[in-house]
Amino acid sequence: MRVQRILMVDDDRRMCAFVTKFLGREGYSAEFALNGSSMRHALATTRFDLIILDLTFPDGEDGLSLARNVRTSLDTPLLVLSAKCETIDKIVCLEIGADDYVTKPFEPRELLARIRAILRRAQGERRPSSEKSASAENRLEFGGWCLDLARRELTRPNAAVVALTSHEFRLLVTLAQRPGRVLTRDQILDLVANRQWAPFDRSIDVLIGKLRRKLDDAGDQLIKTVRGEGYVFTPPSRQ
Repeated sequence: MRVQRILMVDDDRRMCAFVTKFLGREGYSAEFALNGSSMRHALATTRFDLIILDLTFPDGEDGLSLARNVRTSLDTPLLVLSAKCETIDKIVCLEIGADDYVTKPFEPRELLARIRAILRRAQGERRPSSEKSASAENRLEFGGWCLDLARRELTRPNAAVVALTSHEFRLLVTLAQRPGRVLTRDQILDLVANRQWAPFDRSIDVLIGKLRRKLDDAGDQLIKTVRGEGYVFTPPSRQ
């Protein structure tokens, strides 16, 4: 079995040394980069299974810029590890495509659990498709839209492909596989990101809004808000 490779991008050399050594003991191949330039060099020469990224750097690009650059060219899972603990920081990171957010100081075992959860999801999404996965069983259709689970593609009624982040894709699958069932924010966050919802955490609301916009005018009809409870997916009935 191939050893999974992890890149940590943080200007704190001591923390990088600690985390990469810790991950090495857990069976991963981990290395670190102290700035954006070193990160780009590492990504250009090595295929990584996960990137752990800080948000604050004393010189040069900030972590958000680096995260956006990663997302424009790679689909590598991204975990933000930052001392910033404001809800807005988490929301912004989610919006640009981060898979999870862990605040400093952190418990190494929690970080490891988050890493394993992200890698399990990514591994499942990238599993090669078989003849069965190409069948109708792996497509969800609603109101002319088609969500292909094997290809991880959403197509409009006019057959145009809609670009979805990994979180948006998992959110739409979570909702579309449970039509007519009201899901709380806690249930959605657990299913999508494998973590619990906390009071004042607006990440799911932000993600719902982004997904509705990508579903065009049909978004508000397909994903309805149930006040005080959560959200429900309401596809049009077939004629």
